[in-house]
Amino acid sequence: MPDTLPANPDAPVHPNQFALLRQRRFGPFFWTQFAGAANDNLFKFAFTVLVTYQLSVSWMPPAMAGLVIGALFILPFLLFSATSGQLTDKHDKTQMIRFVKNLEIAIMLLAAAGFVLGNVVVLLVCTFLMGLHSTLFGPVKFAYLPQVLHERELTGGNGMVEMGTFVAILLGQVAGGLLVAVPQVGHAWVAGACVALALLGRLVAQGIPSAPATDPQLRINWNPFTETWRNLKLAHGNTVVFRSLLGISWMWFFGAVFLSQFPNFAKEVLHGDERVASLLLVVFSVGIGTGSLLCEVLSRRQVEIGLVPLGAIGMSVFAIDLYFASRGLPAVPVMGLSAFVSQAEHWRVMADLALLSLFAGLYSVPMYALIQLRSQPTHRARIIAANNILNALFMIASSVIAGGLLAAGATVPQIFLLTGIANALVAAYIFLLVPEYLLRFIAWVASRFVYRFQIRGDAQIPLQGAAVLVCNHVSFVDPVLLMAASPRPIHFVMDHRIFATPVLGALFRLAKAIPIAPQKEDPAIYEAAFARVAHALREGELVAIFPEGAITQDGTLQPFKGGIMKILEQARADGLEVPVVPMALSNLWGSFFSRIELRGGKRRAMVKPFRRGFFNRVGLDVGAPLPAAEVQPALLQARVQQLLAAPAAKV
Repeated sequence: MPDTLPANPDAPVHPNQFALLRQRRFGPFFWTQFAGAANDNLFKFAFTVLVTYQLSVSWMPPAMAGLVIGALFILPFLLFSATSGQLTDKHDKTQMIRFVKNLEIAIMLLAAAGFVLGNVVVLLVCTFLMGLHSTLFGPVKFAYLPQVLHERELTGGNGMVEMGTFVAILLGQVAGGLLVAVPQVGHAWVAGACVALALLGRLVAQGIPSAPATDPQLRINWNPFTETWRNLKLAHGNTVVFRSLLGISWMWFFGAVFLSQFPNFAKEVLHGDERVASLLLVVFSVGIGTGSLLCEVLSRRQVEIGLVPLGAIGMSVFAIDLYFASRGLPAVPVMGLSAFVSQAEHWRVMADLALLSLFAGLYSVPMYALIQLRSQPTHRARIIAANNILNALFMIASSVIAGGLLAAGATVPQIFLLTGIANALVAAYIFLLVPEYLLRFIAWVASRFVYRFQIRGDAQIPLQGAAVLVCNHVSFVDPVLLMAASPRPIHFVMDHRIFATPVLGALFRLAKAIPIAPQKEDPAIYEAAFARVAHALREGELVAIFPEGAITQDGTLQPFKGGIMKILEQARADGLEVPVVPMALSNLWGSFFSRIELRGGKRRAMVKPFRRGFFNRVGLDVGAPLPAAEVQPALLQARVQQLLAAPAAKV
């Protein structure tokens, strides 16, 4: 098997994301990052238990141990993320991974000595160094995936990595707590486990194929402060990407509030012992992993950011319900695990935790995939480094704010309630700033809960570059379904009268659809529409038109008009040869949004809401792109008619 892989290989469709584990381009990488995450948490948790329960250190009280260790681990993310992003863009990512794993072995050998000797200073140094190890690995981890996975594998791959990370965190913490507590030999066992995991990770990393540098000529700026600022400005240059970075950082703020309060919540509110606190961590981790894996199933293997609003809604709903579920629990003596799970009211608490974390997985995975897909490849690792910096700042802010609320007399359930409300407000703000999230959510709901939407040939929609999509026009909801089928935003050219339609008109304005009118009716709107189309194509965007000029009145395909030729002529004048992709929507005639009802001698839509019931089967067939030089209206009409002959909705 060759040692190198092309960027974004046109890989065949796999039965599910787990099949990636059997492939060299993903499997060794997955287990390498899994071992690293497990080792981080085994080391940190064992060290925390050591200084909390076993070693008495006058200058670091047990109550402060967790905070000090957490702060030392996060500090390198603030100091060195910018440098790490540069190194990842400049060098082969596989070589970077192997270097980081070599560093991990050296750190763990030093940590092993610290555990055996019971030297807290050495272990604190190793905590900082393990934070540095994670800082170096972070940009490589997320920049590697889009370089070796096809776009339609990206959501599944990110879901697997997210799931694996949280499972590794859970297993690492459990193992660290159990091993360090073994009498006489616990410290030695922790030392041996840390070194063994580091060696295992390095061994598996040897199987990762080469992922060449994306910007080998980059000159490294070693000043972390100026480079951090430059990375943030670089990320800010792409609005959708930067707002997604903020969205992910908010998710880490949200999650850090819950994770940091589990021990206090278990003890003071649920009246449980340490095992109950561990159970909450297990439930939370399982929820995140489940949500991450569900993303591929719910997204039809494309980067579906419509899941992000769904995730945000679930996070708020169940965080708020957690407040009500835990508000009236009676004060009882400290319970063990069996007593805790035997009480029905505690199951609601665990269900809330599981579901809010599940929706957090639905929220985060599409955002990570979108950043990887939309970031400029030569700068991708630096964008991810900027994300790591923001994540660290948001996590620090969450600790400060939660600590301030506790000091002011707030209870843990009240903090959860405030976090749930704040999440709803932050999510609404982000979605208003970046309407694409909300639009994709509406399209996702329509294509899965209003209709049974089947797509065939969606791989023909270009993932990059300008293109014109042409489709038959059957109903008012046609653009929403095309939006659901495309992994990229689409600029729709639509009859200006549609914008006066209640609800749908507002939706199309939010989508920045391009209104058009017949030249004889309104020459200004007509010319402005073609100018906006030309600008979108120059920017490398997708443009969709309905060449029939209006929604069909009888369900049949109408003659195509010549607007497509004007679009292609303007593109050619701009030096562009834009491919044209024929598409056909089927089985929409007769639906609520089609003009099937005869009222006052005119065909009208949206008259009988339940005329075909719910969850009707509709389809979209996408044909092979046509070169601009071959396009003629009659040829396009014939291609669309051919696609209608065997519609996806009947498959």
